[in-house]
Amino acid sequence: MLILRCPAQLQRLEETLRRSIPAALPVLGTVMTVARGNPASYEVLVDSWPHFGVVLTRLRPEDNKDPRDFYANQLTVFYQDEGAWRALLGGTEVVDWTRAFQIHGMQDGVYEAVREVTDAKGLQLETHKYQALLSPQPPQPRVQMPAGLHLAPVSPSHIPLLNATWSTGGNTRSQQYLLGLVRALPSACLLGPRGLPVSWSILDPLGCLTHGYTVPAWRGRGLCGLTLGALGKELHARGYPIYTGVLPSNIPSQRALRGLGFLPQPGTYYTLVVTPPVVPRNGDSSGVPTVVAARAG
Repeated sequence: MLILRCPAQLQRLEETLRRSIPAALPVLGTVMTVARGNPASYEVLVDSWPHFGVVLTRLRPEDNKDPRDFYANQLTVFYQDEGAWRALLGGTEVVDWTRAFQIHGMQDGVYEAVREVTDAKGLQLETHKYQALLSPQPPQPRVQMPAGLHLAPVSPSHIPLLNATWSTGGNTRSQQYLLGLVRALPSACLLGPRGLPVSWSILDPLGCLTHGYTVPAWRGRGLCGLTLGALGKELHARGYPIYTGVLPSNIPSQRALRGLGFLPQPGTYYTLVVTPPVVPRNGDSSGVPTVVAARAG
């Protein structure tokens, strides 16, 4: 596998991936994050260049310090040759199966290939399927800013609240992951009279809107449109596709996003969480938790 570092190569790959939206969304978003300063310390690999069969992004190995941290250890894949994808999984050069990780993809065959390897290796696989939604333009809020609220980026001091309200979080690893996101990537929140967030949306290294949430006391007022509108404008200005994933059963979130201009995309957005067998240490409450998937709240 070749690692693409040259800005011209990354730009050419970005242009190629744009022609394969929505299937390439997770990879495209990550490639763009790498090309725009690489604040999340990822790298882009291809099996050949300039004509490739498969492109994979991953956290740089030197930054992958915790073998049980699947929050930070995210991979994405897009392929034009499913055989190249299966061959990549069968080797040990690119995917480290001794560590916990999650892999994101939107193509037929992504799940099946990973399932075969995890079954053969005796690894745990949790499969989560999202409905991807894409907004061609920055989302348009339907409400005015309520009195007493104002927009701001999410602050590191807000992370305990975000971690406590995140259905995939609630542990030390998730808290550290969220902290890294708000320090490195764009975010938006509405601060209430006491200076605490009442609604927010953040971006992950895949360029995906994640952990959109409004505290219960402020729901039903269209506040998510204000945070998504602000963050969407920033992403649009940087050239990012504005997308997210929602559980198919989360009808209220899907309805709210459609009202803001998001369009459902064909296919399934897979998040596959792979964990090797581990024996928790006594008193360790921060081990590998079961994932309950939720991107947009």
